[in-house]
Amino acid sequence: MKARLASWSIFVKGTTRIGSVGLLALALLAPLCASAQELVVSAAASLTNAFKEIGATFEQTHPGVKIVFNFAASGPLLQQIAQGAPADVFASADQESMDKAQQQSLIVADTRANFVANKLVIVTPADSSVAITSLADLAKPEVKRIAIGTPASVPAGRYAKGALGAARLWEPLQPKFVYADSVRQALAYVARGEAEAGFVYATDAGIEKDKVRVAAEVPVTTPILYPIAQVAASRNAALAREFLGYVLSHAGQKQLAGFGFASPEPRYAGSR
Repeated sequence: MKARLASWSIFVKGTTRIGSVGLLALALLAPLCASAQELVVSAAASLTNAFKEIGATFEQTHPGVKIVFNFAASGPLLQQIAQGAPADVFASADQESMDKAQQQSLIVADTRANFVANKLVIVTPADSSVAITSLADLAKPEVKRIAIGTPASVPAGRYAKGALGAARLWEPLQPKFVYADSVRQALAYVARGEAEAGFVYATDAGIEKDKVRVAAEVPVTTPILYPIAQVAASRNAALAREFLGYVLSHAGQKQLAGFGFASPEPRYAGSR
């Protein structure tokens, strides 16, 4: 869109024919200028379903605004923003990714807030006969593959690693791990029966109720709180703050709760 506008601007300035050619250029420019204002939201994969609904509601109450979502694991999203990828809002599934963003001055610190909380669970295929009620049960010989987000880039994987480390199971279980690029990919491995168990958020398990079942809740070493903030390089700062305001509002929180997310405590936290 912007490239097209720039090219037309050059064309209009370069032409010496003001008559029909100029009118034609203006006619073509008009619908482009009247097109939707885009707000790019880079958000953790586990927020996909909830944020799509929130985005639709936000667009309805903001005529002329188009929300463009970029869903992935929080680590890769952080790298994209650091490398200059367009983004107005960053919503992470962990504090570590947002801390790094703040340390690199990639976000506006005073807009940072925790907006939801989640739980980490172990899921198994819905038709599985393997009894798993705790982390220790993952050592059973019937459990041959365990889907887990890559800890270096996927927050759910880091939470799982922390819990397994505390239980002294990280090293013994490593041969069974099937690493995923996001928590949704880990969920897909279990849903397709490609892993006997997997670590996902409770909210993710809820969207595949017919294919997976929650076997056990994982005792994490740190609370799972999702922070959100305006990206420092945002080209739509005012609109980005409006989106943050909606996410934190009663209406936004109600929509998030509908997808299984809990209210965060404390709301404002992190490296401030």
